[in-house]
Amino acid sequence: MHMAIDIHLKAADNIRLLTMAMVEKAKSGHPGGAMGGADFIHILFSEYMRFDPDRPDWIHRDRFFLDPGHMSPMLYSVLTLYGILSIDDIKNFRQWGSVTPGHPEVDFSRGIENTSGPLGQGHTNAVGAAIAEKFLVQRFGDWISHIIYTFISDGGIQEEISQGAGRIAGHLGLGNLVMFYDSNDIQLSTETNVVTSEDTAAKYRAWGWHVVTIDGHNHSEIREALDASMMEKDRPSLIIGRTIMGKGLVDDDGNSFEKKTSTHGQPVSKAGASFEKSMRNLGGDPEDSFNIFDDVKILYEDIIGRKREQVSSFRKKEKEWSENNPALAARLKNFFSGRAPDIDYSEVEQKEGIATRAASSAVLAFFADKIENMIVSSADLANSDKTDGFLKKTSVLRKGDFSGQFLQAGVSELTLAAIMNGIALHGGVIPVCGTFFVFSDFMKPAVRLAALMGLPVKYVWSHDAFRVGEDGPTHQPVEQEAQIRLLEHLKNHSGESSMLVLRPADAAETTACWQMALENTGTPTALILSRQNIADLPSAGNRYKDAQGVRKGAYIVADSNGKPDVVLLASGSEVSTLVEGAALLRERKNLNIRIVSVPSEGLFRRQDKDYQDSVLPVDVPRFGLTAGLPVTLLGLAGGNGRIWGLEQFGYSAPYKVLDEQFGFTPENVYKQVRDLLSL
Repeated sequence: MHMAIDIHLKAADNIRLLTMAMVEKAKSGHPGGAMGGADFIHILFSEYMRFDPDRPDWIHRDRFFLDPGHMSPMLYSVLTLYGILSIDDIKNFRQWGSVTPGHPEVDFSRGIENTSGPLGQGHTNAVGAAIAEKFLVQRFGDWISHIIYTFISDGGIQEEISQGAGRIAGHLGLGNLVMFYDSNDIQLSTETNVVTSEDTAAKYRAWGWHVVTIDGHNHSEIREALDASMMEKDRPSLIIGRTIMGKGLVDDDGNSFEKKTSTHGQPVSKAGASFEKSMRNLGGDPEDSFNIFDDVKILYEDIIGRKREQVSSFRKKEKEWSENNPALAARLKNFFSGRAPDIDYSEVEQKEGIATRAASSAVLAFFADKIENMIVSSADLANSDKTDGFLKKTSVLRKGDFSGQFLQAGVSELTLAAIMNGIALHGGVIPVCGTFFVFSDFMKPAVRLAALMGLPVKYVWSHDAFRVGEDGPTHQPVEQEAQIRLLEHLKNHSGESSMLVLRPADAAETTACWQMALENTGTPTALILSRQNIADLPSAGNRYKDAQGVRKGAYIVADSNGKPDVVLLASGSEVSTLVEGAALLRERKNLNIRIVSVPSEGLFRRQDKDYQDSVLPVDVPRFGLTAGLPVTLLGLAGGNGRIWGLEQFGYSAPYKVLDEQFGFTPENVYKQVRDLLSL
């Protein structure tokens, strides 16, 4: 029977067989959904996607973003048919040191566009990539246009983030985005009808999507649906594929074991199906479960040849365009270089005594005139987080017009953060996004993935502390700084600190911190900024030059003539409070005071020990002031120090009243240091 089967159906069955084999050998994984999606993934990769099988990281490729990372065996299988992954690679599925982890981890050289697992984020990354593609086509022409494909499951549709992704993609008219919804009526612990009765097609149509429902195993219908999506220019496409969980599975008696919840998240043999009989049912050999059929090998050899011809033809077109447009070609190359823009930051003009959010706005306004490939966005707070400094010099991205550089994302912080990840993953564009620091809580799942993937997203988090004031405890960050700084301690898989977190103390530090953010092309960067005005820190000469000390994470702002009696340390607006408190200590107790600004403890801890000891001598008592939890400074104040922080939620009142009530005053600095030193 299988000798006469359509070769494309046989190729899809081969993907099912490899999927089963991977999960069975690993003794863990998710075979059922991956087996159901095999037909679409085969047709998409073999007949529609433009990419270079010899250079999967080719910048002009179509891109495929997997949302349900647990369906990784499906993706790994088709990449194996292309020879991008080896049989040994997939035999080591989910094992230590393997290039085929349980959930895919971004690896452009192996055809993996995104790290996926937390449902909903992968297809939202695809929205970001589609925005980046539109942005670049607007600047370089239709010749570089390509398609962003994404694959979503029932769980991804249910995740709240899909609301924001669907709304924004439809509103922007992302006709370059094609999403396949693997609708198999099964999720991990139940059938979907137990948890939802929505009309998904109607929902996406309401958002402005082109929607079609097909039999997800019928190759002709898959092709027709993809062909129709290629015709869409100003609507994203949703292909709802009605598929069968665990397609092809049978039990020990040879009866169908399809459509079973149990096959979602465990090897088929543990789920109740027969591995051996299911292998045979699909034309495979249980004794050689990782086999690729000879005729499927021949099919894919032919497909690879056609892909190479397609890429070769495109490269000729690119070469001709580059020769005719040398300036644009150099610009495109620069966009994708990953290098930090060459900017003289000393030219940024800052006013005296301003809030660091306002100082950030001045830097962003400067960037708007200098950086052509930056997209800035805000979650409906541009005039408060002051990303509008950039907006005032550009225009918003609109359906049919991507000439601007500002994305109005609306109230959707998690969606926004995941879109920024997608922009970064696509390449060629620098993503910046802003909101209130307290709302970084909404963003954290996507921030964590940015840290894991090493994406250079820039977060502008303003309203950094209880000094938000009258808006009260719902809007006053307390624990957020301690939380986000944990990512400075957590290393990514390259062995680097997974995030750079910067809380500047005045306008000059803000400029210097923005320079560090732009130069940090290997990890995300957070800039934590004040709502209220802050007095500039003391300087004997050029404050901008003095502020370059932030590049080491911590530096001495003001020092005594001799050995200090105490070191005062803080970040952000608390540093200026320490400056005032130090004046009282000198006046009343004649103490030698050193003041240290620590915008990034993580960066400071990466300096050599001699520098760390020169800034924070081990034998000198330390007093730390933080508007967050005291634990924020615990690693800096040490055992011989004292920390004054906030140990409860804030209250609604003018921020100066809160300063008094919470003890963030020069007088309390004086009192705390006096008690620390037993004076």
